[in-house]
Amino acid sequence: MAKGTKKKPSDRATPDEELTKLTADCPTSSAVSEASAVPASAPSVARDELDEPPGIRKEPALSHIIVHRYEGERCGELFHGEGVAVFQGGHVYKGSFADGLMHGHGEYMWADGVKYEGEFVSNAPVGHGIYTWLDGSAYEGEVWYGIRHGVGTYKCGKTSSVYKGQWHQGKRHGRGIICYNQEVTSWYEGDWKNNLREGWGVRCYPSGNIYQGQWRNDVRHGEGTMRWVQLGQQYSGQWVAGIQHGQGTHTWFLKRGPGSQYPLRNEYKGELVQGLRHGHGTFSYASGAVYSGGWKHNKKHGQGKFVFKNGRIFEGEFIEDRMAEFPAFSIDGAKTPDLSGIRTHSPPPDGSDVPRRAKKSASVLGPDMVLNIETLLKQIPEAQRDQELRQVEFAILRHIALLRAIYSFYSSLGHDYSPDNTFLLTRLQFWRFLKDCGVHLHGITLAQMDRLIDGDVFPEDVYSPFSTMLLRKCLSYIVIAAYHIYHKDIGTTSNVLVECFSKLIRKNIIPNAKNVKGPLFTHPLQAVIGKNYIDRCWEIYQTFCKASSAALSDQAMTARHFIWMLKNLGLFDSELTTARVLEILSLENPAIYSTTHSNLDLEITFLEFFEALLYCAEVKTMHEVRTETVRSLTGETKDSPLLSQQAAPQYESATESTNLISSPGSTSAAASDGGPPPLDQGTDSESMLAGVKTESHTEATSCTSITDAKVTTQPCTDTEAAEDTEQKLECWIQKTHHFFTEVFFPAFEQNLLLKEKVQEERTRLSAQNRVALEKAKEKARLREQEKAEEERRRVEEEEENGNDPGDDLNHSSLAFLTPVAS
Repeated sequence: MAKGTKKKPSDRATPDEELTKLTADCPTSSAVSEASAVPASAPSVARDELDEPPGIRKEPALSHIIVHRYEGERCGELFHGEGVAVFQGGHVYKGSFADGLMHGHGEYMWADGVKYEGEFVSNAPVGHGIYTWLDGSAYEGEVWYGIRHGVGTYKCGKTSSVYKGQWHQGKRHGRGIICYNQEVTSWYEGDWKNNLREGWGVRCYPSGNIYQGQWRNDVRHGEGTMRWVQLGQQYSGQWVAGIQHGQGTHTWFLKRGPGSQYPLRNEYKGELVQGLRHGHGTFSYASGAVYSGGWKHNKKHGQGKFVFKNGRIFEGEFIEDRMAEFPAFSIDGAKTPDLSGIRTHSPPPDGSDVPRRAKKSASVLGPDMVLNIETLLKQIPEAQRDQELRQVEFAILRHIALLRAIYSFYSSLGHDYSPDNTFLLTRLQFWRFLKDCGVHLHGITLAQMDRLIDGDVFPEDVYSPFSTMLLRKCLSYIVIAAYHIYHKDIGTTSNVLVECFSKLIRKNIIPNAKNVKGPLFTHPLQAVIGKNYIDRCWEIYQTFCKASSAALSDQAMTARHFIWMLKNLGLFDSELTTARVLEILSLENPAIYSTTHSNLDLEITFLEFFEALLYCAEVKTMHEVRTETVRSLTGETKDSPLLSQQAAPQYESATESTNLISSPGSTSAAASDGGPPPLDQGTDSESMLAGVKTESHTEATSCTSITDAKVTTQPCTDTEAAEDTEQKLECWIQKTHHFFTEVFFPAFEQNLLLKEKVQEERTRLSAQNRVALEKAKEKARLREQEKAEEERRRVEEEEENGNDPGDDLNHSSLAFLTPVAS
């Protein structure tokens, strides 16, 4: 190899700096004491996680290109065409020549065996080329005057590392990915600068540990997250020179027991110095204890507050992980001693803050499973309340395995992976559970059920799909829902709560639970994809609820408001009609619309709102795909869907559905206010039913033809069925993404923009009218002043001339009576 190919030290990747080592083992269960639950620091990077240098070889220079011998085509005395040239030093070129220079495609081999094959421009390798070295190293990509510059792939023959990405002046610079082994278990993808990792990137180590965050000078520096998979630990926060330093959160994940509802993890959040807890921070133990205060070299030191798992609190000074006032007392003891003799905050001696039910007897479900059904117990005579509650607890205990399994199943819907298997049931998942069990088919909507369950909670919390609940809260909700559904059928018996709960379990939960319906949670991947649009749709849902509700306490959207929303956004067309939307809304709730009756004032929760949009996405996108296909076949110009909706279709669809929904007066009110006006159900529902029959008949005919076509389809194999399912899922993802990102969200943004412009125009006109009014008042005032001034000057002139207006009048009268002389 030539001397110019010697590797520079800067071409080697600097190994990762090791993290500080552990000084204590990580706990493995929730039964350990607070002492064993306090890991000392973050784990260190193992030997196999140190980055191997890629061994990038340098490109040799084209020096001493004195030709000794040439064989090939010529043009006059110059080499021109295809030929072979042997240069001084034993270098050989074979390829195209132009006017005596290497120009075009060719192959250049140095005397030491290094070879370049690619494009030449005036004796310089420029364009796309391939470098190969004798040890098996190779580079293929863009070349600029013999140097790797642009995008290319380098493979090291000694270490088997492969880099693919951007290059600048022969160095890795820009965006790229490098694999350090053939098994692709050790890699880095991110930003590079002068052969060093700098910027943002993701590093996966052979052990499976992953770091993603900022880099500087080839080490972790800035904000980043490191996860130690085998140790079950994670740190997220600030890094300095490869070590945790600054504000951060370190978590020790513990495996949760089967059926447990609590997240088992130890977590420290606060300041760190050189990988040690130092400064102010809060440590939350898996047992429930919490310490917040000063730290020094991984030990509690300084003023702090310790809340024990039994609820008692100690506030004071800590020295070397111990209380200064009680040095013999170890916080890290196997069990928490009685702290009645020290400064603690304990419950009042009269037990005023203890629930009435807990004073008399403990719950048979355990201290962490106390039911909260006080609203139901108030409707029962006081003498029977304890007996009723105890019987309900026994009924729950008989089905506790089933209820735990249901809670675990629905709480995991839409989640991919959790290190500690901690999934809390959200309101969105609880709605899905109620709908799967058919609770909403008993004359009570989900929104009404929310108000019955959470009568003392603010409305924004009641309808939020992201609020979570523990198992005990979920069981309380089920008991309350069972009472409101079946108490009229049960009548007044001694154990009405037990009867209602047992009937709900027997008729609704056991036959229907875990049979997930709807387009969101049916497929796991659909739930993951759908979660990308939930936050934005929740904002839109809240916006239209506030615009359509007269009182702040009424935050739910009705079916009528949902139709008005689609109309205002201009989403109706020949496929997505009012009849189709009514069919979508009535898929799981026939009370909204059927062939015999309709009730558009029924409230819909956010789950029903979002799933209805997912159904609309399939209908809307199919129509647009067919329209664009027809346009491409006919050669018509393709317009933007948003522009076409905002230009004319919304008025066409409005014309079609105006008579179905409201009167012309209410239509103008909705256009001016930007939201659906209050409507009378009787007349509007009848007109809607009358107008929808024709559309329903047409759509039913088309659906029948589609069904017939499906029946005649030949049966397919398992492989074909799997491929068909995968294709349908991919098509669903594309249609959903297209609908939300290119149709629904832009239409909503356009609607907000129009409202802002209308408001700005109203403000401008109001200000303009106010200025004009002020000017008119000022002009009137000036005119009055001028008149008064003129009158004053006239009086002053008359007084100066000495003329009495009365004398002038008398003289004129006498002159008029005097006869004229002839």
